[in-house]
Amino acid sequence: MDYNTRQRPLLLAEYGRNVQNMVDYCLSIPDRDERALCAYAIIGVMRKLTPQQANTPEKEQKLWDHLNIMSNFALDIDFPVPVLTAEEMEPRPERIPYSNNRIHWRHYGKNIEQMVQRVADLPDDADRDMLISMIAHHMKKLQFIHNKEGVDDAKILRDLALYSGGRINLDPATYLLHEFKEAAMPGNKQRRSPLRKKKK
Repeated sequence: MDYNTRQRPLLLAEYGRNVQNMVDYCLSIPDRDERALCAYAIIGVMRKLTPQQANTPEKEQKLWDHLNIMSNFALDIDFPVPVLTAEEMEPRPERIPYSNNRIHWRHYGKNIEQMVQRVADLPDDADRDMLISMIAHHMKKLQFIHNKEGVDDAKILRDLALYSGGRINLDPATYLLHEFKEAAMPGNKQRRSPLRKKKK
C-alpha cells in the first residue's frame, strides 16, 4: 500500500490528494486545448468541494489561483482570469541599503566619530573646549570598557586628532584625562528583614 506519508506533500491540502493527482495528470497532457479542457473539469470538481462558498467572481478567482498553485505555476493554458504568479506569492523583500561608511574603531562607534567632526568645525572658544573634554573623557570610558588593561591617554588623544583631521590636537603631556576604575561588585551580605524580631 502506498501511504500518504511516503508521497510528496500536498501544495493545498484542503483539496485532497485526488485533486492534486488530477492537476499532475493535466500537466502531462501535451495538447494545449485538451489540457485546457482538463483544467476546466478540475475547476468543476474544486467548485463542488467548496459548496459553502458562494459562486461569486471572487470564488472563481480563488479557484483558478489555487489551480495554478497546485500546478506549481507550470500550467500552460489561457486562464479565464489573471492568476497569481510565483513572484506575487512569495515577493522578495526590498534590499536594505547598508551604509558603506568605514568605522575606524568599533569600540568608539560611528557616533563619536561624527561628534568629533562636528565639534572640530566649531569656533575656538570655551564651549568648544568643554565639548572636546567631554568627548575625550567619553572615549576613554569606551576604551576602558573595551580593554581595561590597555587604556592609554596618549592613544585616545591621537585617535581624537585622527577623527578631527588634525583640527583637534591635544598634547598628552599637558592634557590629562580622568582616571576610571571598575566599580566594585556589591557584597552578598544578607540584609536583616525589617519584620524579623531581634533576639534578646
